[in-house]
Amino acid sequence: MIRINDVSKVFKTKAASINAVQNVELNIEQGEIFGIIGYSGAGKSTLIRLLNLLEVPSSGFIKIADYDMMTLRGKELRKARQEISMIFQHFNLLWSRTVRQNIAYPLEIAGVSSAKRKERVDELIKLVGLEGRGDAYPSQLSGGQKQRVGIARALANNPKVLLCDEATSALDPKTTSQILDLLYDINQKLGLTIVLITHEMHVIHKICGRVAVMEDGKVVEQGAVLDVFRNPSEEITRAFVKQITENDESLEVIEDQLDDANGTVVKLTFVGERTEKPFVSELIRNVDIDVNILQGNIARTKDGSYGTLFISLEGSEDKVKAALAFLENHEVQAEVITHG
Repeated sequence: MIRINDVSKVFKTKAASINAVQNVELNIEQGEIFGIIGYSGAGKSTLIRLLNLLEVPSSGFIKIADYDMMTLRGKELRKARQEISMIFQHFNLLWSRTVRQNIAYPLEIAGVSSAKRKERVDELIKLVGLEGRGDAYPSQLSGGQKQRVGIARALANNPKVLLCDEATSALDPKTTSQILDLLYDINQKLGLTIVLITHEMHVIHKICGRVAVMEDGKVVEQGAVLDVFRNPSEEITRAFVKQITENDESLEVIEDQLDDANGTVVKLTFVGERTEKPFVSELIRNVDIDVNILQGNIARTKDGSYGTLFISLEGSEDKVKAALAFLENHEVQAEVITHG
């Protein structure tokens, strides 16, 4: 569906040239929800704007569906953009227009008749859960409702691709979860390909199947979300994974308990079905070792679960070695933090 080959973007000023995106290679399949994550300045917003040519690449090749984006101009580009829609962090609604009028706006531009516009707007209002709010103005809506209007407007012309530029960053956690659920539901109902950029890992793990990690304009790591959680290869990726598995509060608890722990402290990482099985009780029965649970967390991804657990193993050196071997044999990754 989307092929990005060796794409770069250089912004030139009188003082210097800024390499905002450097030699990016990505393949995004039809119907998937693909996440792009990075901190501010990583180049992710520039990259997503390159996809619909809101920014023109300095070099490289972009193909979306049947469109060779690099060759499009004028009418052809406008037609392609109807199939490559976009929603934004700050909604970008027309404040003098009602919900219904905002959603209808791209249909007006496309020359759709009044009767068909009304029918389509009614469908979209129902799809995004805004029944009864059609005559309200943006100033009368909550942040989540505004983003629902933005999503409905983006879907007006039945696009094949939906680009989400930090679409939940201005929302509170509960509303963010609701909007992500809506995007996932739309993806499932319409088969829409969604490209979602963010700086928050919890957004990625909730609905994305695959993710690309950006740093300094480059994609430094990519793969299935569950695989990236299980085995991040880059320091920046490990930092993002810790947003989910090791929040500040849990780290404070661990640090306090490390000082008091008598045994060998081990960080366990387990993926998929292992998160549902009582491997700690199995460990105690099979190795005859004392286990003290210090802290734990399970994150749910679209394709499975990822968990971390900090434990203290209290026993002889041989017992500890046997426990670590047992965990390895049961597909639980064990990292020794401190030795007893």
